[in-house]
Amino acid sequence: MEFFNKNDVNPSETRVGWIGIGVMGGAMVSRILSAGFTLTVYARTPEKARWLETLGAIIVSSPAEVAQMSDVVFTMVSHPSDVRSVVLNDDGILSNLPKGGVFVDHTSSHPELAKEISAKARSRGCWAIDAPVSGGDIGAKEGKLAIFAGGDGNVVKWLTPLFEIMGKPTYVGESGCGQSCKIANQIIVSANLVGLSEGLVFAKQTGLDLKQFVESVKGGAAGSMVMDLFGERMIERDFKAGAFAEYMVKDLGMSLEGKDENAVVLPGAALSKQLFLSMVANGDEKMGIQGLVTVIERLNDK
Repeated sequence: MEFFNKNDVNPSETRVGWIGIGVMGGAMVSRILSAGFTLTVYARTPEKARWLETLGAIIVSSPAEVAQMSDVVFTMVSHPSDVRSVVLNDDGILSNLPKGGVFVDHTSSHPELAKEISAKARSRGCWAIDAPVSGGDIGAKEGKLAIFAGGDGNVVKWLTPLFEIMGKPTYVGESGCGQSCKIANQIIVSANLVGLSEGLVFAKQTGLDLKQFVESVKGGAAGSMVMDLFGERMIERDFKAGAFAEYMVKDLGMSLEGKDENAVVLPGAALSKQLFLSMVANGDEKMGIQGLVTVIERLNDK
């Protein structure tokens, strides 16, 4: 068995590549640039990457170029199909990453795809880590993301200086475990969003001052990171997306698609998915996940 052995991560030596610069990815990239790393970026719409160029990023025209110019490549894209395309295609990352290179996927994706990518990476003398994140746009900007890392533990240890620029990494097991952890995380987050939405709608109907209500309960058992991140946004009708509603549908869908011995009965997750699907049906798929409160309001004719 080949063991992972690379020089320690160092801003003056380690070349970083990045694909996916949306709300989350862009904030994560800017933090790595601020830490002094040489960073190469590919964006399907180059104009969206110009602000990163002013911070020192090198903008290239293909995923292959990113891989060829990097020791480690990160992706933060939308869907598993995007991951498969940008990583496994002939002009993708693994076909062009130098031997010994590392690939890290921050996308919320499928555990089985993570395992497939890891096996392909090893067959080419490279390494792959699935490391989805939680914490939303605020966590990405402030470097306070929770990072769930699956794959070779030594590779995760090597990546830790980069991960810590973005948040707190936790090694959760072999390839695919990072994605499984993120899916479980989303089951909990969605349930909290449903409860917060219903609590706010009920509180308003009974005449409570909503800001005072949240302030009064957040220190008790009802308090949560979801309340901290989204309570005020819901009250202020700030539905700008840190994470799109359609992504929650994707993540909850993965939790419900187990077959045979892997199937798990998840009635709460199924209900949460249906409520987020209502957002999509209402044309709000690009709204932030805190927009779930609008579904509860519609159900109550508010």
